[in-house]
Amino acid sequence: MALDVKKQILYSLNIRDLDGAEAEAKYAEVVKEEKESESGQKGYECQIDGKDILVVSLKGMGLWGGISGYLAIDPEGKVYGAYFNHDSETAGLGAEIKDSQEWQERFIGKQIWDEQGNVILSVVKKVDNPATQVDCVTGATLTSNGVDAMLKDGLKAFRVYVDGKQLETVENTDSTKVEEE
Repeated sequence: MALDVKKQILYSLNIRDLDGAEAEAKYAEVVKEEKESESGQKGYECQIDGKDILVVSLKGMGLWGGISGYLAIDPEGKVYGAYFNHDSETAGLGAEIKDSQEWQERFIGKQIWDEQGNVILSVVKKVDNPATQVDCVTGATLTSNGVDAMLKDGLKAFRVYVDGKQLETVENTDSTKVEEE
């Protein structure tokens, strides 16, 4: 289970197709620090190609059960990468949040917050603003709505400073160093 979490974090960093040992080594290389809010939401400070990237854990509800994900955020407050998962969404429909790498890649480059710190990243039926919106999964409106709500709820507690080096949460955070295995 711990290896699966590490792989999902790496997937959100656009690092895929690694076996167990490769994933463990890459995770130890790129994840520098883990922070946890009082509510249990985690943030992972990472470094990719000399760039500071923050990965935020997300949890929500889909049509048939829990959904989760990791969103990687670059120093400018844009999506660096995304990975979503589900407990029991419909195969070929809501399950596409996990099964479609192409859908996950649609998030890359989208702006997350406005100048006031409000979450503006969204999943919608009709994209009016391609800088902040991702088209929902066809035939999976309720699951897509769940991803949208998960993003809004999960990201409102996080702010990324422009330099990308600090994680600020609305809640107090405890910082723990990620152990090298």
